Amino acid sequence: MESTDATLDIARRHGCRVVTFPRRDHNIVEPAREFAIHEAQCEWVLVVDADEIVTPQLRAYLYQLIQQPDCPDGLFIPRKNYFMGRFMRCHYPDHILRFFRQSKTHWPPVIHCVPEVSGRVEKIPAKRRELAFEHLANDTIENIVSKTNQYTRNELTRKQHKHYGALAFLWRPFFRFFKTYILKGAILDGRPGFIKAVLEGYYQFIFLAKKYEQDR
Repeated sequence: MESTDATLDIARRHGCRVVTFPRRDHNIVEPAREFAIHEAQCEWVLVVDADEIVTPQLRAYLYQLIQQPDCPDGLFIPRKNYFMGRFMRCHYPDHILRFFRQSKTHWPPVIHCVPEVSGRVEKIPAKRRELAFEHLANDTIENIVSKTNQYTRNELTRKQHKHYGALAFLWRPFFRFFKTYILKGAILDGRPGFIKAVLEGYYQFIFLAKKYEQDR
């Protein structure tokens, strides 16, 4: 997407083939991903973000998988997420569909959407933690609040025809907090887990407040 840092030089130095997707005014990455996967010269594509690491175990697993005659056409891969410098149990396994046959895949131009794979799709079991992406984002509170503003703006567009009652201001933020802190185990992540659960509830409240403002 017309990178202005040293990315292109680094890629070429390692023998990579580089294709360019015009930046224009795209606010989402999905159109670039759709372009990129079909520019690939191999049938199998692994999509990796700049802040994700593929472990040696995952690499070996994927190569072994595609040698099997009955291998799936797509694969959800678990991802380890971090916050305040520690692994967050409440955001694991966070399965993402990132490995697939390019000839059977379409990535819709919708933010945070899941690619559509025409064929059988499977998941790497959550217990295989050695096969998970290492997601190094480790966002600060400031980044999370900034992203909350951006993501709720996009969610408003997707849910512009939905309506929420007054009680939603109480139960939706509370349930998101409860789900993250108790059901998903953030209570085991110490103070960072509590903070993250509160931020999850905060996201819901901001979305509802914006929706109310928009509807008025």
